[in-house]
Amino acid sequence: MREESMANKNSIKTKGAAKTGDQPTITVAIEQNFPKEQRIIEDNLAAQLYSGMNRFWINITKIAILRNWIVNMTEKFLPGGWSCFLVRKRYIDERLIESITENKIKTLVNLGAGSDTRLYRLSEAQNISAWEVDQAVNIDAKRKAIEKALGSFPSNVKQVSINFINEEIEDVLKRHGYLGNEKTFFIWEAVSQYINEAAVQKTFDFFSKAPVGSRLVFTYVLKDFIKGENLYGQEWGYEKFVLKDKIWHFGFDPNQIEAYLNKNGWKLIEDIDYAELGDRYVKPTGRSLGVLDIERMVYAEKI
Repeated sequence: MREESMANKNSIKTKGAAKTGDQPTITVAIEQNFPKEQRIIEDNLAAQLYSGMNRFWINITKIAILRNWIVNMTEKFLPGGWSCFLVRKRYIDERLIESITENKIKTLVNLGAGSDTRLYRLSEAQNISAWEVDQAVNIDAKRKAIEKALGSFPSNVKQVSINFINEEIEDVLKRHGYLGNEKTFFIWEAVSQYINEAAVQKTFDFFSKAPVGSRLVFTYVLKDFIKGENLYGQEWGYEKFVLKDKIWHFGFDPNQIEAYLNKNGWKLIEDIDYAELGDRYVKPTGRSLGVLDIERMVYAEKI
């Protein structure tokens, strides 16, 4: 066991976490260069957010041999690392559309929005009130990219900059017009591992005040991986994210997730691993991709 990684993390490197915000959307953009029947997710906006070297790499993957090389190299260092971004975004898209069309939810808060495009590409999301929350560097870059891609920034989306460690989510959102008095769809994608336990609980303190019938979808890394007790064949990821870069700090135990949700006023609908997500979204494409065993997704309802 590698307990040294957990010893006295004196500070949470939020700048390091901010730098990871583009990779999922770049992966989605490259995915669009696969033949349509092989794509795991559709996103005609992702590539338009990038220029310079990022756009160069996206464009050269129109060549199949280079595209396959990038996927294979990703899988070599982080097994399941290619498909994980794609299947989790597909899953969140479907839960959001379901919540809007069936549960009549008209408000959305995306905590740690990064470069995600769903509010700008899903037709079902065009008439909801939405707040995208992230670190200032990500918020500023995204706004410029969206304005350039679409010609203007959508009026139904408000962008909110925050330090997830030191600021209160509720207070920051209130300053930007979110009152929390309507059923809300909360997205908390790939955030919890980057903050400490106290910040995770502070986030759930905020979620606990949501109106009954709200929905929450989030990802989490396994606690035994963060602690170094089980690396699940992901030695490179552990060395990079936990030991070297020191940007992953927190994980949940799947056996405790339902009780944790209940304690904070939420009912578990689904706690799903990436093997099942792969069966749903990768298998129909006929492609063979690895499974990221160290992360899971949760879908829950406020009670």
